[in-house]
Amino acid sequence: MHIEIQRKSGTSLSKQIYQSIVDHIRSGLLLEGSQLPSVRELSKELGVSLVTVVKAYKELEKNNFITSIQGKGTFIKIKETATKETKKEEPPFNWQLSIQDYLPRAQFSRFHYVSDEIQLSSSMIDPGLLPNRYLEQEIHKMLLENPRILSQYSEIQGDLKLREAMSQYLRQFEIPTTPDNILITNGSQQGLDLVARTFVGPGDVVVMESPTYPGAIDIFRGRGATIITVPVDGDGMKVEILQNLCDKYKPKIIYTIPTFQNPTGAVMSQKRRRKILNIAKSIQSIIVEDDPWSEIYFDKKPPAPIKSMDHYGHVIYLKGLSKTLAPSCRIGILSASGSVFNRLLAAKSNADLGSPLLTQKSLLPFITSKRMIDHLKKLRTALKLRRDMAIDLLLQYGPEEISWMIPNGGLNIWISLPVWIDTNQLLIEAMKNHVTFLPGSACYPVEQEKYHLRLSFSYMSEQQLQLGIRTLCNIFNAEITSKKMNSDTPYF
Repeated sequence: MHIEIQRKSGTSLSKQIYQSIVDHIRSGLLLEGSQLPSVRELSKELGVSLVTVVKAYKELEKNNFITSIQGKGTFIKIKETATKETKKEEPPFNWQLSIQDYLPRAQFSRFHYVSDEIQLSSSMIDPGLLPNRYLEQEIHKMLLENPRILSQYSEIQGDLKLREAMSQYLRQFEIPTTPDNILITNGSQQGLDLVARTFVGPGDVVVMESPTYPGAIDIFRGRGATIITVPVDGDGMKVEILQNLCDKYKPKIIYTIPTFQNPTGAVMSQKRRRKILNIAKSIQSIIVEDDPWSEIYFDKKPPAPIKSMDHYGHVIYLKGLSKTLAPSCRIGILSASGSVFNRLLAAKSNADLGSPLLTQKSLLPFITSKRMIDHLKKLRTALKLRRDMAIDLLLQYGPEEISWMIPNGGLNIWISLPVWIDTNQLLIEAMKNHVTFLPGSACYPVEQEKYHLRLSFSYMSEQQLQLGIRTLCNIFNAEITSKKMNSDTPYF
């Protein structure tokens, strides 16, 4: 178990230890029943006082993450499982805990895809809404015409014809780029990883929105970054707070999802986009602009990306095509300029020597045809219907104590419950009914607000979506009623 201690951070050492162990538990890196190091062992390993570790362990026990057994040690608490099946005896793998790793957190992989029947945790699109048949035909045609493609590598930077097509595609977002400034990645997740491994090392300051995309938190935490957070409102990242933090910490990276922010769905105003770019210019910082689904808008088009205003190479722009076209192809694009781009290209070379050529060639005919325009138009219509259905169901069956922001695009609804509700516990109840969602705690880099959840309305069929939301609303109602009945605290 790797715990990164940052002594110059504004967070206390005991809180850092507490949060690191919680992250390991929620990521599945520490299994239920696993034994933790003794207070003395962890104190010596981290170079902190016994009192600091004791304080962290007491907080973990208070919040039901660990349990201490007199004379035996401290263990990860075994919690109620989603099924009543008899637990199979596990092989004795405890010795593996002595092998040091450097993974502080990996929550996104745990929630990204699950096997339950109604997956409201999956921020993906119903396969029935994707152009599967057309892509299948194009792959067959391509292999018939050029069977040797299976024995060819792609350029490290990506297939030139695809980069030319993506350069043209980005112009609709007012991004003036060229094929030479585009890097094809294995999804936008790899783009994030390339940025982190190239520019972020232990102690480097990264500013992130709070809440934000869990996969980005995992990557930057994995590089040992000191993460500073800025809250999000309906207009995106609060730039006044960002300005104050940047004056104090001079971050190396500012990570933002300005359009249909994940998980809240907020859209950053054009004014704030310009202010963030000006802040980055003033402190010589890099903005990582993650843009997974700006094409999925339900009313009017969102503002142009920050990258469209970038004339000095401060913005690294990431766009994924996997979700809206073909998840199995894992195609993403990265646009940057100057030596920043050259260094990212070198990192890509070290990572995999280039993305698969077959998947790049498979998407190329679709992207360059009118079918792409028609597909996105139909997709917006279908997803807006599902968004409206989800909101109507929450209004009809949800308790009055919950609230949400109606997203004008994207795939998610961010739901807030009363502050005394822990959505990690609600997830256990939901999984008993074969329903999943993303607990809000996974979306916070530092502070842990446990009373939110992300509901994705885009992956399930309309029938499954209706059943899943009604089931969740029943769980919400039961939990809130139970808390009220078993508490002396008045609720208003």
